[in-house]
Amino acid sequence: MDRESGARTEPEAAARALIGERFPAARAAFLGRGVLSARRTPTSDLDIVVLVDDPAAPYRESVRWRDWPVELFVQREGTIGAWFAKDTARCRPSLARMCGQGVILADADGTGAAIRERALAVLDAGPPPLTPAELDRRRYGLTDLLDDLAGSSDPGETVVICWNVLCETAELALLLAGGWLGSGKWLLRELRAADSRLADELIAARQDPGGLEVLADRVLARAGGRLWAGYRQAGRP
Repeated sequence: MDRESGARTEPEAAARALIGERFPAARAAFLGRGVLSARRTPTSDLDIVVLVDDPAAPYRESVRWRDWPVELFVQREGTIGAWFAKDTARCRPSLARMCGQGVILADADGTGAAIRERALAVLDAGPPPLTPAELDRRRYGLTDLLDDLAGSSDPGETVVICWNVLCETAELALLLAGGWLGSGKWLLRELRAADSRLADELIAARQDPGGLEVLADRVLARAGGRLWAGYRQAGRP
């Protein structure tokens, strides 16, 4: 924030100034679009991906810049593809979203445009299909949570279990629909995009054990129902 005028620097201008000062040799840089959208809040940060020829990369760094909180995701051309693959494997395309849907802050040699195309291809392809083993693991986990919820008599524990049932139900619904996952607020955003009705119902039932059980069972039915007895998971050598 400009302490004399009381006006905070606009996010894109602040991000460009940061790149110019801290990464003048950057081959490419992107600003995540969240801070430029209607979802921006007083605590929103600048998510910036920077591509540099620096052997120290890849790394992530949190800094303050002109009173903006900034999350820096610093990559090299030879590492960013591996991080796209890593995010795809965990069904959370954070880096691809920033590069594919964000604002290009710098593109010294066409690398920025090329990375954007790669990121959009990742997003368009979607997450990997749910494997039978992962499906069973999630069915088992949610079933176990529902059993805990049914037997809970501690109000504090019930609140925590309800929250976990909500999150696991949302994730299972997204995976069954071939959708991306998200952490924190992004879980709800992804579910609203994929199934707005279920998102609204889960939020409305967040403190209602009976209502959450009905919703969880509805999603579990799409996956083959509850699974507990007979579940077996092989250990790693």
